[in-house]
Amino acid sequence: MRRPRPGQHTMTPPGTARAADPERATLDKAAAENFPVAPFFLPGAWRADLMAVYGFARLVDDIGDGDLAPGGADAALLGVSPEQAHDRLLLLDAFEADLRRVFDGTPRHPLLRRLQPVVRRRALTPGPFLALIAANRQDQLVTRYETYDDLLAYCELSANPVGRLVLAVTGTVSPERVRRSDAVCTALQIVEHLQDVAEDLGRDRIYLPAEDMKRFHVQEADLAAPTAGASLRALIAFEAERARALLREGDALVSSVRGRLRLLLAGFVAGGRAALDAIRAAQFDVLPGPPRPGKLTLLREAGVTLRGEG
Repeated sequence: MRRPRPGQHTMTPPGTARAADPERATLDKAAAENFPVAPFFLPGAWRADLMAVYGFARLVDDIGDGDLAPGGADAALLGVSPEQAHDRLLLLDAFEADLRRVFDGTPRHPLLRRLQPVVRRRALTPGPFLALIAANRQDQLVTRYETYDDLLAYCELSANPVGRLVLAVTGTVSPERVRRSDAVCTALQIVEHLQDVAEDLGRDRIYLPAEDMKRFHVQEADLAAPTAGASLRALIAFEAERARALLREGDALVSSVRGRLRLLLAGFVAGGRAALDAIRAAQFDVLPGPPRPGKLTLLREAGVTLRGEG
């Protein structure tokens, strides 16, 4: 499961670097992203705390996707033997146990030790972190989703906690902001699923609801084709419009805050809109490769979002 921030490009550091310093290599992934979770214009205290949250989210995704570097450094830090380091569910269990030490004890993994003072300083609760672990655990057990509501329930675990943590770290939590943030994060997760249909299929995962595939006469074999046929393009267009409708909640979310946080949230909303524009520009054919927006498109959408014209 990848973090739901369309329009970003992450370059994974070499495995040797990861093995030598798993903490630094995980955090370095943020440096290659167009819209990092802690951009330079944020206050330093926010940046440091958001990077600690990012490190947690990145590592749990790497465990769930089997993207840990060879050598077993992360597994060893979590107390998992080299012989069991391939067992993702076991690693996720060990990671959850270490997360609980963040709230009551001393965690083993350096990324969780980095997170511990942030949790205390910002009064963060275990819920969002546990949800992200649960989402990656679900990825090991569930590879198809029957209905759109099933997919939304997955996004409640896999995407929405990220936005809630951003609000918590920046001290801007309110019921209305959480509701709108959830809608935006779910939209971003859906957009990324649309961008990565072929890649996800390679992992034997399909995030297009089965009921929608049936409605549009799309078979699983159609997802493995070099290019999308008319039926699949129509399905992608349908799901893209659902995501765009959810992103509209971002206008009120962005306008409800001020200053640098407004720029950050506008960047996330704009990233989703720009990615949807790129999918539409590709005529909804996502199979040759993920449609990605250019920086000018992202900047234009950010301006539109800041003006509340989305």
